[in-house]
Amino acid sequence: MLGRFLEISIPSSSVARSLAFYQALGFTELSAGDAFRTQYAVVSDGHLCIGLHGQDFARPTLTFVYPNLASHARTLADIGINFTFKKLGEDQFNEVGFEDVDGNLVSLQEARSFSPPDDSTHASALGDWLELSLPVRDLPAAARYWAPLAPSILSFRESPTPHLRFAAAGAPMGLTLSEAVKQASLSFICRDRAQLEEVLEARQIEIETNPGFENAFGLLRAPEGTTIFLFESDFATS
Repeated sequence: MLGRFLEISIPSSSVARSLAFYQALGFTELSAGDAFRTQYAVVSDGHLCIGLHGQDFARPTLTFVYPNLASHARTLADIGINFTFKKLGEDQFNEVGFEDVDGNLVSLQEARSFSPPDDSTHASALGDWLELSLPVRDLPAAARYWAPLAPSILSFRESPTPHLRFAAAGAPMGLTLSEAVKQASLSFICRDRAQLEEVLEARQIEIETNPGFENAFGLLRAPEGTTIFLFESDFATS
């Protein structure tokens, strides 16, 4: 129903500053097209792609690619999706967007807006991408909303805090009740803390400890405000 995960699209008041931050952590800049009117850059660790947009988005947005989008938009409307915007026509870059029951933003576009990562794209100092963590108010209600869009469940844990992770068109997404997660956030498993700390110290990037989300050992805040949680293992399965 969602097509294929493309990127987490993040608004930035200074794309250059945000780009430098992710590159300092080992992300690779990808070749981006000119589909958007504002400044646009993309970085990747080979698995996760982060789109940095010059204020095209109100807040972090989960972006997917779905060919023949105009036709598919009607299918989504038939299952109850209420679009917050639609740009559909032969003379424009086709996009639609909507909010889930908790206000998390989702967009679908008809084609890629950047070249995919290749073999020269390496993992970052953050480690392995674990999930996109989404804040929810009512886990059962959120699960019911996402079920027709992404029915493949990866893990479910009831205690100490309920957490549901599912595969959303190629992206692991976790629904969480944690108050520490204010908006769509990035979670990584970093098993080499010494290497990460060396990178952070060299680049003068501050890390917050005791972030309050599960057993995360650290939290980074990107210049545009993106929250990055760091774990030593997968809290949902360990």
